[in-house]
Amino acid sequence: MRAAPRCLTLVASVLACQPDEGRETAGAEVTSEALTSTSFGDASTTGTTAPTSTGEATTGEATTGEATSEAPTTTDDATTGGPGMSEDEVLLRRAIAGEVDAEEAIRTIADRGGLPVAAASGGFLFACLCGQGEWTLAGDHNAWEPSPMAQAGALWWIEADIAAPDGSLYKFHEPATMQWIADPYGRRHGYDDFGVYSLVRASAAHLERWYAIDGAEVGLAEPRDLEVLVPQDGSFTHALYVHDGQNLFDPSAFFGGWQLMTSAPANTLLVGITNTPERMNEYTQVPDTLDGQPIGGDGAKYAMLVDGVIRPRMEAAYGPAEKVGTMGSSLGGLISLAIADLYPERWDMAISLSGTVGWGSIELHNETILETYQQAGKRGFVIYVDSGGEGTCVDSDADGIEDDAPDSFDNYCENAQLYAILQSIGYTPDSDLFYVHAPGAMHNELEWAARVGVPMSIFAGL
Repeated sequence: MRAAPRCLTLVASVLACQPDEGRETAGAEVTSEALTSTSFGDASTTGTTAPTSTGEATTGEATTGEATSEAPTTTDDATTGGPGMSEDEVLLRRAIAGEVDAEEAIRTIADRGGLPVAAASGGFLFACLCGQGEWTLAGDHNAWEPSPMAQAGALWWIEADIAAPDGSLYKFHEPATMQWIADPYGRRHGYDDFGVYSLVRASAAHLERWYAIDGAEVGLAEPRDLEVLVPQDGSFTHALYVHDGQNLFDPSAFFGGWQLMTSAPANTLLVGITNTPERMNEYTQVPDTLDGQPIGGDGAKYAMLVDGVIRPRMEAAYGPAEKVGTMGSSLGGLISLAIADLYPERWDMAISLSGTVGWGSIELHNETILETYQQAGKRGFVIYVDSGGEGTCVDSDADGIEDDAPDSFDNYCENAQLYAILQSIGYTPDSDLFYVHAPGAMHNELEWAARVGVPMSIFAGL
């Protein structure tokens, strides 16, 4: 289910979005939002999305490289099925036969080779925990004429021959309720005028989904999904890990989202990490208070999740990149800088758009990321910072951070100060330090989409 989104205007800084389930600030004003999803194409929320027809705009959308295409094969004749089946096919056929729990099997497959599963017969096995109804499969392979699926307990399934799986679109359809949904646990997908569609296989640039990444081992309770933009033929030299992942590709995101499908460099794998209701805690490196309420400070745990859990997993799936960076906006920009600070030898670039770099000094006097960087001195990674806004920058409370101007917005003064600090410790403008000021630009996804091509181009050229 998708959480209703909310964004907060803070006392001295405007932050990007946080789901309604998350911590709220008293007296906060809604200014932007981030959609949070724990699944994908949920039958209970998708409604009456019409099918996608083939055409020039979508048939080329679509795969993963060999590392993620299929699970290893087995020839264990004793297992349900037959010889030559992949582990995923064996598991799915056992779920169909009622020998294993269907939901557990679907989640395991989604975490491995992904759905749909290539069958040893040459066809593909589609499966869905779609809920009540009479579910069917429709797509490019059958001219969008729904084919009835069989039911095995809670599991709906069908084995279909797909003559041309590369770039072949599909959805599940329930005729009585006129629901059209993308595969809730499908690996490959994209967006068009009808919403989300799924892909059987793909070689053109496309999106891939990884579900419920567990952060318990680093002390974070909320799992999160990943939405990964895979370049043509799965070939890339650079990888960029981007926060607030639900705002990056989905055109229904607030202000149209970041629209990264249109601006991503061809040589770059983009790993979008969806936020959780704990966003404000996870994206902040120190505690602060808002209207007297304590909040924040789990940034080191989140950084460990990104660097120690998510990054190794993506490298195992897609292969390592020559250059690796991290990017975000608002609090996502702040945590990008914090990740690079905590793991300076591991990251080649940190990108912060409208970063909330004054965090820690809003109502408290904890160490801000400006002070952290000043004390650490110059490191080897490249830095990009920017903001919109404008204002007369002052430090009226004498805490060392120029964030007290009543006419400043979009974190303009704090980022201008950070730019000056970085130069003072040895960073060179237009070499390993880049700064953009977009006068008057507001704090939202529309503005970030308009200028995100600049830092991504810089990163792609490293």
